[in-house]
Amino acid sequence: MGKIYFYFLILGVLIAYYIYTPLPDNIEEPWKIMLFNALLKTSSYLALFAEILGLNHFMETIVFLSSFLEVPPTSDENVTVRHTTFNNIPVRIYVPKRKPESLRRGLFYIHGGGWCLNSNALSSYDLLSRWTADRLDAVVISTNYRLAPKYHFPVQFEDVYTALKWFLLPKVLEGYGVDPGRVGISGDSAGGNLAAVVTQQLLDDPDVKVKLKIQSLIYPALQTLDVDSPSYRENSHFPVLPKSLMVRFWSEYFTTDRSLEKAMLSNQHVPVESSHLFQFVNWSSLLPEKFKIGHIYKNPTHGSSELAKKYPGFLDVRAAPLLADDKKLRGLPLTYVITCQYDVLRDDGLMYVTRLRNAGVQVTHNHIEGAFHGTLSFLQFNIGHRTVNQYISWLHTNL
Repeated sequence: MGKIYFYFLILGVLIAYYIYTPLPDNIEEPWKIMLFNALLKTSSYLALFAEILGLNHFMETIVFLSSFLEVPPTSDENVTVRHTTFNNIPVRIYVPKRKPESLRRGLFYIHGGGWCLNSNALSSYDLLSRWTADRLDAVVISTNYRLAPKYHFPVQFEDVYTALKWFLLPKVLEGYGVDPGRVGISGDSAGGNLAAVVTQQLLDDPDVKVKLKIQSLIYPALQTLDVDSPSYRENSHFPVLPKSLMVRFWSEYFTTDRSLEKAMLSNQHVPVESSHLFQFVNWSSLLPEKFKIGHIYKNPTHGSSELAKKYPGFLDVRAAPLLADDKKLRGLPLTYVITCQYDVLRDDGLMYVTRLRNAGVQVTHNHIEGAFHGTLSFLQFNIGHRTVNQYISWLHTNL
């Protein structure tokens, strides 16, 4: 009997060691993050093992595992939910059940997942859309798009742009009872990237008569040029989105060729002929002082021209909206940006806030201390619940 207790003790110690992750003091409910991170690690190890054995691509295994968290489009007492397509792009539509007093707001939402994972059916996105539709008395369109590694840039951008243009057709807005003067766009992470990109592209599209009133970007990924900013350095191994995973997401967005990922990890992927683009992402001049403390800007080491010739997408403004020039930025609508302290993508959002303000765009920036990437999706966390309330409150005031 003593041996059994000893074995259970050893097992318990090993499990505790596997779950435990050192976290900063200002993180709320650290045990929840540790447990969630342990689940993520387990999924990643399984996916990596399957990939090493040649059984399945890493991202496709994660997609399969996360599919167990999807929910059907089920209506409730407050919101009618249904699935349809906008010009062949799958979307979920959330419409409040109460009788409208006037035309409603409209919000077009784009899910995150590194252009490789997730869908609008994920339970966290479904719940967020329900809350937003009910509390804003808004019609929420939550869109899907084809995913890497099967589909690469610019497919994801084109899918989202196609669905958005369909929604913005006057007859479609009229059919859903949406006020054409009160339509906004929002997205998180890779979805924030796509939201920023399509908002820029709409400015020069003569076919679109209805313009967006607001854009709301939640810890967005906005540039591919420099993955050695202070936030990448400080949060390189932080739970949920370590640097290695973010770089792989970026790489998979453009190609399954792992040579791009390798070059990005060493920050040596931008060819010398594209060096002029660094002015748009130079964190030494674009970050507020407090985020630069303890960090020295390194002049970029230029990479091979071959990678840029093979995969030009990583230098395309439709993939990296921070590369847009000031003239383009000046026409953008009222903007809300959420950044989190413990997030490799923090500096992308901070630099965009600076550039938008310099271009004369009105920006509300909500930087959340003690928060981590994905916070908005974790409504079971206190900080996630507060962040969602702040997000919906801003939309209520400005949309």
